[in-house]
Amino acid sequence: MSEKSDFMALPINVEQIQELLPHRYPFLLVDRVVEIVPDISVVALKNVTINEPFFQGHFPGHPVMPGVLIIEAMAQAAGLLTQLSRRFKGDKGSPLFYLVKVDNARFSAPVVPGDQLRFEVSQKRLVRGMGLFVARSLVDGKEVASCELMCAARAHK
Repeated sequence: MSEKSDFMALPINVEQIQELLPHRYPFLLVDRVVEIVPDISVVALKNVTINEPFFQGHFPGHPVMPGVLIIEAMAQAAGLLTQLSRRFKGDKGSPLFYLVKVDNARFSAPVVPGDQLRFEVSQKRLVRGMGLFVARSLVDGKEVASCELMCAARAHK
């Protein structure tokens, strides 16, 4: 699956996502990529189920997805944008990007089991290993969260 053409066909499934991101259960928070414009934007999905481990304690009898995990999921979508953009250019040796800053985080509605999160992430700029992204999450077309993310490429040792 590491051929350039395999990553050009949409949707990008979870097995392909695992080739691009280091995250694994229970912390891989993106199930599918449904749209991408390399170096510009990505749209990804997360199906939220009652089986998510965080619902055991957040909150018993009233399950709500923690906002910090929604932000993490948007950051993972931003990581997929950078990784897929590099793959489209034929670069398979992409560095990992780490979340280093979150600005203007807003939450406007709870995310609960049965929801499908749609992450819309746009790249504002990518300079010298630093990426700035604008991200929002929607459920049924309604925005439930938004923020600006800054990610940095991991320094080589």
